[in-house]
Parts: sequence; structure tokens; C-alpha cells
Amino acid sequence: MPESEENRLEALAEYHQIDTPPEEEFDRLVSLAARIFRVPIALISLLERDRQFFKARLGLDVCETDRTVSFCAHAIMGDEILFVPDATKDERFAANPLVTGPPYIRFYAGKPLRAPNGENIGTFCIIDTAPREHFTNEDRKNLTALANLAMDGMEMRRLEAAEVVNATRFANIAATSPDAIICNDEAGRVTFWNDSAERLFGYTANEMLGKTVEALVPDSWRELYEDEVRRLRTGVPMTLADRTIELSVLRKDGTEFPAEVSLSTWQESGRTSVGAIVRDITERRTHEQKMFELAMMDQLTEVPNRSAFMDVLSEVLKAGELATLLMIDLDGFKETNDSLGHSGGDLVLRQVAARVKAVAKGAKVVARLGGDEFVVLMSGNCIGEIRALADEMLQALCDPYVIARKEVELGASIGIALAPRHGEEAEELMSAADLALYRAKSAGRRRYEFFQPTFRVAAVARRIFSRELRRAFQRNEFELYYQPQVATRTKQLTGAEALLRWNHPERGLLPPGAFLEVLSGKPTAADVGEWILRQACLQAVEWRRRSPGFRIGVNLFAAQFRSGRLLTSVQNALAESGLPPEALELELVETVLLLNDDRTLTLLRELRRLGVGLAFDDYGTGYASLSLLKRYPVTRLKIDQSFVHDLTVDEEDAAVVKAVIYLGKSFGLDVIAEGVETEAQRLTLDAAGCQEAQGFLFGRPMPAAEFTAQFLAARAA
Repeated sequence: MPESEENRLEALAEYHQIDTPPEEEFDRLVSLAARIFRVPIALISLLERDRQFFKARLGLDVCETDRTVSFCAHAIMGDEILFVPDATKDERFAANPLVTGPPYIRFYAGKPLRAPNGENIGTFCIIDTAPREHFTNEDRKNLTALANLAMDGMEMRRLEAAEVVNATRFANIAATSPDAIICNDEAGRVTFWNDSAERLFGYTANEMLGKTVEALVPDSWRELYEDEVRRLRTGVPMTLADRTIELSVLRKDGTEFPAEVSLSTWQESGRTSVGAIVRDITERRTHEQKMFELAMMDQLTEVPNRSAFMDVLSEVLKAGELATLLMIDLDGFKETNDSLGHSGGDLVLRQVAARVKAVAKGAKVVARLGGDEFVVLMSGNCIGEIRALADEMLQALCDPYVIARKEVELGASIGIALAPRHGEEAEELMSAADLALYRAKSAGRRRYEFFQPTFRVAAVARRIFSRELRRAFQRNEFELYYQPQVATRTKQLTGAEALLRWNHPERGLLPPGAFLEVLSGKPTAADVGEWILRQACLQAVEWRRRSPGFRIGVNLFAAQFRSGRLLTSVQNALAESGLPPEALELELVETVLLLNDDRTLTLLRELRRLGVGLAFDDYGTGYASLSLLKRYPVTRLKIDQSFVHDLTVDEEDAAVVKAVIYLGKSFGLDVIAEGVETEAQRLTLDAAGCQEAQGFLFGRPMPAAEFTAQFLAARAA
């Protein structure tokens, strides 16, 4: 513990950030850190007495850990960056459960978040699951800059939280605040102007008291300002009250600068007053721009990195432009790097980047993907011009490199793909170029190859399969099978899950695993999903006549969410069939929930208001966090069959199953287990409190007629 731990905890408490929800500003910073340093985990950690809370996190599902396992607890002991190259070799951390178990931390670097009073309240840290020997001075500068940006955000929120209730307290705070604090009456006249406002804007208090702040407002914001003043004078709530926004303001000398402004209103003697905290964010904007450039640029070669390249490539393909992708890989670089050392290898890569840019003068973008791999995106598909460019590129890259007065011989191979001929999407075109590059290397290196369809037979087959799927829907080749769902304890039928099958004219009956991945990525998926929904509801109505409590489960495609028609199609299916909403359960895959956007949330809430159930399918198999269960209006969790299969013999699977059941109970959700095949599994699930189950033990997926005969024939129609 730091010597002044109590003082440190008091400083932390002033920021009121513990157990607060995520905020975009801090989330953006950890995302930038992950991209700049190419790490899977980046955190803004605040250290309490017994735990660390993650104000922002990327790469971890938990929002806190015990302080005893915290690397950051060590980092706050000093003022400099704590750098741990390999935690397994550091006696402080080798036995740490976060090192010996998930997430298997190896590399760690953390910069303390230092409050203005000198106390370290937490850290900005980056983590990798692989060791890293080096952490350069430039890396330290970048991590420090990110930590400073995070601390700026914390400090701004501390000031916002320090609501001034009485004039004396307000004056004391305002006098010591580094930020400008300005108060207006309901007529818009300045009633308070602190020393920081004088320094920031150049106007003295005597010049501003009794005047409006119109002189501070540039033309670009004048309309908004005048509207807010009208609202204030007429007693209408201000649109910007209790908000923090970024805008431009003017100094007395006429210079314009970016500022962060937090506005609040209060009643004083029956009149409305307005307070503004104004901070000059010019330096922050500069830092953010630098961070953005670092995130999108390869720092070694000073050309765009993979992320930037993929953005450009996606835009070009989206616009339908003709383009050519050249993927370049150096021949023999590993050996050269080993002989010259990393510094010598870095010099080679810088020279390679310079030569590629010199040859590809008219390129849309030249980028380094990583390692010794570069890409060039050119306009057009002229084969002759591309061949000439590739020949010149090979010549330039195969010429000797001079490193430390020594000549170094290297070669290069190039794979070429044409857009849109070889790919209409970025990853597809990249894959085509990569396959062509592999062919060039296999054919002897120091050459180039154009992508040929024979390089990717599977891709051709996939496209054919895609066309067949479109025709399948038009020709009514799809069919629904149904798998029973039962009460775990009594085995009594409670419902069924509708599952898609394809009666292929040549290959016979195909299960979803054979075609669903292809179908899911096509626009047709939304239409197929509506058909499934409609057919399942019609069938469920018939079965509910025999079994009144019967419920039907229907899987949704991501395309149905994107179509904008999902709510309407559900309403229409229910109305057309007469099925009660509570008899329909829509199954959501994790990829949909991980979108975590307001549009999806609004849609799901509207579905719940209809009375429709929402099941989280295959819970526990991916990256979904507990926050999603709290945020989304799901009604049931489905335990994936991968955990059920070895439930009775594998302690870890059993623990996962019990945890999901416990979560369900904690959140008031029903739980159903998939893939139940044995009586022992059923008994174990029942003992653990799992309400329902489905699997081969109760029945395989089957056509509607067979389902009726097996489960409902004995019941009165």
C-alpha cells in the first residue's frame, strides 16, 4: 500500500467514478491504445481499498478484480510506467492467478493516473498474452499521453460533480479552478467571471459583468446560442442544460479555439441561473489527432497500417470502383533480420516502404500489413499497366539494400487480385491476393502471380451454393423440422424449436450446418427468416389446440435486424396465425446482442412489449458479458450443447452449466439446456435447477407430421 493510502482513497472518492457505467470518451481511449500498441487488452483501472474497478476496458469481460491480483496496485506505487516484459519470469507476478490462468497475462505496461493533488488514483494500462522484450521511449510517451487524456476526462467530471450549492463554496472552488467558470442570469447577463475565465478569454471581470457572452460566440454557433438565450428568457428548459459539449469559442483578440463546456441551471430566489465550466481543449485535440494518426499509421515505416488500408479498400469496393490489389512479401527477410538484428531489420523495412511508395506513385494507398508484408491499391484493372508496375516493383525491391555500409540481398514476391472481378468485399479480395502471393512463392519466389479461380475452388463452390440458395427459396425447397422441448423434471412437452432444412434437388436433405453460414450473409436471409416465422406460428397454433401451453421457438438471422422489418413481420405472423404473443419465443445469437446499440435495444424492447419471449441462444460460448443480461430484455438463457455433452464427467463443463443456471435465477430468467442425450444429463440438470431441456433423449428434429404423431396424436384436437 502507498504510504498515504487514506489520502489516495480520499482523492479517488472525489471523482465519483467507481461503479459508474461505461462512457464513450474513455472507451475510445482504450480502443485507441489497443490499436496503437496492438494489444488484446487495454484498461483504465481505478484502485479502491480492496479491489480495482475498470472505468473502461477492452478485451476483458469483467468490470473489476480483487486488488490482491492487480498489477495496477504495483503501478500506483511509483510515478513512472510499470513495465513487465514477461510476468511468468517476474517473482511479483509469476504465481498470480491472472498469469497462471485466464487471461494469461504476460506483458504489462501501466502509467499511473495522477490527480492534481499528487495522488495516484489508478492506471492506464495495456496487456498482452505474449511476452514483449521492448517498450521504447516512444511507446512510453504514447502511453503517458493516453493516461493524461484519461486523467483530463476524470478531472473534468470531478469539476462537474462539484455542484456549487451556495455562493461561498462556489466562489472558493471557482477561485482555485484551473477552468473558466461563468454564471449568467435569466436575461443572459454575466453575474460571475472567475480569474481563469479572464486568463482564457482575455476579458476582465469588470468588462464582462452585466454583459452577455455574445462576444465569445463565433458565427458557427450563433444560431444555437440565440436559441438557448430565448429559451432562458421565456422559461423553457435549455437543450444544453446538464450536458457537456465540445464547441468553438472566441477570445478577446478574435482567435477561435476548441473548448469543452459543461452547462448547469439552478433556481436562485425564484429566478433561473446558468453556470458554465469552460476548458480549453486545444492540447487534447492535438493529442487525440496524434493518437488517431498513431492508430492508423505504421510507426516504423510511416505508411498507413492494416486498419487504415482496410478502411480505404472497403470504401473503394463499396463505391464499385475498378481497382487492383498487390500484396507484397519479402523473400529472405527473416534470415536478414536474424543476422542484422531488429534495428537492422527495421532499417530494411523503412527502405522497402520508401521503394514501394516511389514505384507506386499513383497508388490510392500504400500500407504495411505487418511483419514484412506490404500492400498497394491501384486504380483500374489494366493488365498491361499492372504487369509493368509489378515488374518495376520486383526490380526495385530486389536491388541490394545498404545497411551499416553493407549490402543486403533480398527478394520479393507479389500476389495480385482485381476488384471487383476477384472479390467484391475487402476480406474476399485480400484472400484472393494472399492466395496469389502463396502461388508466387511456391513457384520459385521473386515473381508475381495474378489470382486465378482455381486457386480457390472452395470460394467458387461457395458462390454457386449461394445462387442455389436463392433459387431454393423461390422453389420452396426449404422445410421446417421441429425438436421437442420438455420440462426437465417431468419430461412433459412444453414446446418446440423450429429448425430449417433444405431439400436440395441433387444432394438430398441438408442440415443447417451445410448451408446456414452462406445463407446468413445474404440479403435473402431476411426473407427466409420471415417465412420461417410465419410457418412456425401457423404450425404452433394447430399444436396449441392439442396442448394449450405449447410454445414455439424461432431462430432469427442478423439480416432480419438489419432489414428494419423484424417488428412488423413478427406482428404480421402473430396476426395471421392467431398465435398469442406469449407462445412465441425468438432466439437471439450472441453476434446480435454484442452489437450493443440503441437501435437493437429499442427493437427488442418493443418485441417484449408485444409479449414475445426472447431467448439468448448458446449462452456461455462467446464473449457476452453480464452487462448484456442486464441491458437486454431477454427472458430465457439456452445452455449450449457443448457444455451439456460432458456435463456428468467434466467438472469445468458442470461448473459452467451451474453458473448459467445461477445467472438465470439471479436475473429472473428461465433456463433451457440443449443437446441432452442421456438420462444422467437430465437428472443432473434437474438437480441443478434447469427448468427445461431439449435433445436426442426426448426427440430428434423431425417434420411436422411426425412431430404430431409422436407427441400430440394422443391429445384431443
